[in-house]
Amino acid sequence: MPKVALYNVNGEQVGEVELKDEVFGIEPHESVLHDAVTMQLANQRQGTHDTKTRAEVRGGGRKPWRQKGTGRARAGSTRSPIWRKGGIVFGPHPRDYSYSLPKKVRRLALKSALSSKVKSDNIIVLDTLTLEAPKTKEMVRILNNLNAKKALVVTAERDVNVEKSARNIEGVKPLKAEGVNVYDLLKYTKLVITKDAVAKIEEVLA
Repeated sequence: MPKVALYNVNGEQVGEVELKDEVFGIEPHESVLHDAVTMQLANQRQGTHDTKTRAEVRGGGRKPWRQKGTGRARAGSTRSPIWRKGGIVFGPHPRDYSYSLPKKVRRLALKSALSSKVKSDNIIVLDTLTLEAPKTKEMVRILNNLNAKKALVVTAERDVNVEKSARNIEGVKPLKAEGVNVYDLLKYTKLVITKDAVAKIEEVLA
């Protein structure tokens, strides 16, 4: 089982914590991580883009000139795709980009992302993280103590004070254990996580 240091909010080591091998100690699968991130980004797309075909563009009902005798190419509408301000051929239309990977693949990707944090020594486990009131300055002080500038801050349950204190800091994102995902784990350099959140993640993934 991998062992990592346990810190308090002052950046002092207060002990060690053992992490489960099957969650934090596997060999990261790069291809699975890529698939998971691609899926997550695709699912975030709104798909509201739209272009107008020649049937939808305003105007173009009258034939511009007679069929024969002018010496010009025959034309039936000023909204033909070959005309300026005409319709668009094969343009994008509203669609749903979302898709899903098998459950086992998603779980493997999450385990791979967590294990990569341990392997690269970018995980910081806290004994506890509580704030009496929302205070961005206090959260900045805690992160500076932990030497974590670009960090994903994970708590076991949603903590409003922690959330409000961290969400305005550039490069920092607060998250509850239930919402941990592959994209955020890879996006943020450091994973700052409480001991209770580790237990909750292990309970679900082990």
